[in-house]
Amino acid sequence: MDYSDNRRDFLKTLGVGAVASTLAFKAPYVFAKNMSTIRVMGTHVTLQEELRQKAMLELGINIEFTPMGSAAVLQKAASDPSSFDLYEQWSDSINILWQAGAIQPIETERLTYWQEINPLSKTGKIVPDAKLGAGDSPNKLLYVQADGSLATTPTNAISFMPYVHNVDSFGYNTQYIKQGTPYETESWSWLLDEKNKGKVALVNAPTIGIFDAALAAEAQGLMTFKDMGNMSISEIDQLFAILLQKKRQGHFAGFWTSVPQSVDFMKMKRVTIQSMFSPGVSACKGQGIPVVYASPKEGYRAWHGVMCLSANAQGHVKDAAYEYMNWWLSGYPGAFIARQGYYISNPERSQPLMSKAEWQYWYEGQEASIDLRGTDGKISVQAGQVRDGGSYIKRFSNIAVWNTVMPNYDYSLDKWYELLNS
Repeated sequence: MDYSDNRRDFLKTLGVGAVASTLAFKAPYVFAKNMSTIRVMGTHVTLQEELRQKAMLELGINIEFTPMGSAAVLQKAASDPSSFDLYEQWSDSINILWQAGAIQPIETERLTYWQEINPLSKTGKIVPDAKLGAGDSPNKLLYVQADGSLATTPTNAISFMPYVHNVDSFGYNTQYIKQGTPYETESWSWLLDEKNKGKVALVNAPTIGIFDAALAAEAQGLMTFKDMGNMSISEIDQLFAILLQKKRQGHFAGFWTSVPQSVDFMKMKRVTIQSMFSPGVSACKGQGIPVVYASPKEGYRAWHGVMCLSANAQGHVKDAAYEYMNWWLSGYPGAFIARQGYYISNPERSQPLMSKAEWQYWYEGQEASIDLRGTDGKISVQAGQVRDGGSYIKRFSNIAVWNTVMPNYDYSLDKWYELLNS
């Protein structure tokens, strides 16, 4: 999920000019007080300019966004907590950040909407009979214990503020691949099916792509895992032997590193099936490409967004960071990110800021009663469409594995780059 340097420079330039003009016109009082600045480091998934502008106007805080690729942002944050005040990414980064001492505990009593956060983050299950899924469900990483470890026992200190989350799978073009039945015939095995040879791509993110590949290998019957969320060295070796052989046979058309690149892969017909994130699927549909976001019978790969407080944040900067965290759960951001297919941890607060048609489509899995627009203002859902996978509860009741940094992560990382470079 990388932005180019030009894109980053453009955003910075845009931010300075737009903020100055907007604040000077709409909120001149901001300059009359000592305005705090918070630096938010993360990926472009949540670091979107419209959210930055809205937050600054409503909070009277100067906010600097630094979007980077997922691997780069994690490396930077873990090695240099002075480089950010808030960190936004996914729960599979928590163990690395926590062990590096890069983030500090967040006090739940300072989170205005903590009691509204639903059970998914706190228990790992959206409803009691949902599948927990292999790997690091968010509740395993959430609560800071008396000894400084992270565990499932509730305390009043947490390692991250739960907010954005979703389930991922793969997208496929129904012009070339016959549409399957959600949760019945759609399968991760399709990614390694010989019928799709030469037209397959995986996401180039080692802690994500490995699980897409593992789910595909197991679904194809090529191997099995004792615990997919904690692969052994021999299982990693076996998996990458399968993937290397497939690559040498020309099975993969590429490995994408950003959502726009995944859209280009589909648009240019380089691929007909690939790992995908929700905004990429929406963008494809908006451009008239008939991409279905699969609901695999094996279950989804789930992820949970984390907002973390730098270990270095103190004083008024820390206070401002809490204000921004609370703003994220105040309604508007949740409604905004719903329009790109993402969920928020307290959706009921965002519901009044969504149209009835939007809520019914994005959260309840009902047919869209009218055309719906995405965050870019373009129509992303046409009237009559039903969200792939159905409702929020249905989708999060079918989790196969959570994005996870496994104990053997370093070994798997070497194997991942060996695959890319072979």
